[in-house]
Amino acid sequence: MKRAWLRPTGLKRAIFFITADIALSLLSFYGSYLLRFNFSIPELFFSGFWKAFLLLTGLKITALWLKGQYRIVWRFYGLADAKRMFEAHLFAYGIFVPLFYLLHGVIGPFPRSVVVIDFLFSFVLLIGLRAFKRLAHMQISPHTSPPAVLVGTAPTVDMLVRSATDGTLPYEPLAAVVMDKDYYAGSYIGNVPIYTLATLPDFSEDTETVTAVLGGMDQNRMDRCIDLLASKGVRRFQRLYLQEGQQKKLTDISIEDLLSRPPRDFDPGVVERFIKDKVVLVTGAGGSIGGEICRQLLAFGARQLLMLDHSEYHLYTLHEALDDKRTVPILLSLLERELLEEVLTKYQPQIVVHAAAYKHVPMCEANPSAAIINNIVGAMNLIDLCIEHRVQKVVNISSDKAVRPTSIMGATKRVIELYAHNVPNNQTDIVSVRFGNVLGSSGSVVPKFKAQIEAGGPVTVTHPEMTRYFMLISEACRLVLQAAAIAKGGELFILDMGEPVKIVDLARRMIQLYGKEGEIEIRFTGLRPGEKLYEELLVSDAEMKTKYDTIYVADPGKCDYDFLLKQIIALLRSADQPQEKLQLIVPEYHPQKSA
Repeated sequence: MKRAWLRPTGLKRAIFFITADIALSLLSFYGSYLLRFNFSIPELFFSGFWKAFLLLTGLKITALWLKGQYRIVWRFYGLADAKRMFEAHLFAYGIFVPLFYLLHGVIGPFPRSVVVIDFLFSFVLLIGLRAFKRLAHMQISPHTSPPAVLVGTAPTVDMLVRSATDGTLPYEPLAAVVMDKDYYAGSYIGNVPIYTLATLPDFSEDTETVTAVLGGMDQNRMDRCIDLLASKGVRRFQRLYLQEGQQKKLTDISIEDLLSRPPRDFDPGVVERFIKDKVVLVTGAGGSIGGEICRQLLAFGARQLLMLDHSEYHLYTLHEALDDKRTVPILLSLLERELLEEVLTKYQPQIVVHAAAYKHVPMCEANPSAAIINNIVGAMNLIDLCIEHRVQKVVNISSDKAVRPTSIMGATKRVIELYAHNVPNNQTDIVSVRFGNVLGSSGSVVPKFKAQIEAGGPVTVTHPEMTRYFMLISEACRLVLQAAAIAKGGELFILDMGEPVKIVDLARRMIQLYGKEGEIEIRFTGLRPGEKLYEELLVSDAEMKTKYDTIYVADPGKCDYDFLLKQIIALLRSADQPQEKLQLIVPEYHPQKSA
């Protein structure tokens, strides 16, 4: 361990460089005199030497300080810093010349050509000192980091090479791939050879795991790069996040990075005007979607956020994570109608977002009565009380599984869509928003696959043709709030989820990202009760587009409310065969048995 007085600090670094710069400036100034007078300086000119030197060096040190030259860690010194060194010299010498003419009588005889000579000498010496320090550090502290391939646009790769050279990037670069300049192939950045993806050497036989560090590229290009790099023996993939052209953070590439889409259509101004200074109630706040909606609501200026959930642990975890005085945790089940009414009476929310539901398809199939009571009765209690208390807007979060449902979960979601859009109501705007799977939500396939891969496999997929839509939780929640903001009441919104993804392809890609290709088996287990091979959103059947390309409006379905209510009551009273009663309410519901 270094002694305290030996440890480098900003003050010690500044003192070292200021002292060195003064000494080098004296050497440069005297050398300029020698060169000007052919190494024989007349006695006359010595009278003004020290006065001119002190004035010029004072200006120079001041300019270098203002340009931040004494706050730079010398091993990170680069071209941008050298440019600022040159600008500091221009400033100092530019000020010195007029000052010399003003103070000519005080300074005494001074050869004006020394200014030009000293400018060049001083710049070379001061830059040389910093270059020497950096080179010395590289020789004293050679890298023993793991090997990597650096991939990206030309500026990004250049930055990565420099970061690896100065030790801020914890890798030893074996090769670089400049994606936007194929003609760079065959040349070098620093001492790192540049290749195209096609000409990159094969690293399969390397004893160490070779990592690819990718930066400065979009998702589609990154997706293609990973396939090609994996075929070259690269077994780990990391992504460099940039902010204003500077390195921000380096993280492992996740499946979310490859499936996420660039933000489209999101209009934060519309959402902020809808949310700002409102009291908002979120049910199911402790869940993945409910929790993210809570975060978004706080970000958009909700005056008070009522977070309702019947799971103490999830509610506690969210409340601690948000740590915001505007939040009110409410431990409550929607089945407790009287207590729910007390909440609405006390806090009088203007907006209610209903995200509470049992969503896990096999679990709902195994416990149909619990799923029906929780999903249907809980939502009915909430909607009825919101109407009674004149809540301005209720947002019911639905699911793609409500489209031609094959599961209890999907059928209950469709029942609530029908109830929400047919219940008698003259003062509360009620809207539903339907979307598919969100990446990383609790109970979803992505965390399950991660756990299986980390445990050494196998990764279990129900069917080789199983496909699903995926969307980032943050994107889905933003679009939910945006749809709610533009809603006028009675709409069934459908979010455009992009292209469906084969689950087996998702599993293969995750195994690849973990560098476990050929090591982990994919095992097919057969469809579970209630599962579909293909989910639908009915975007093609939507009646109209909104002004946002990612949000559609579909027909929510009209029916007689009294008849619907009688059917729901009959469903709740049926202890056996609830599927038959559900089919009376949702004729398109066809239960799916396990394969």
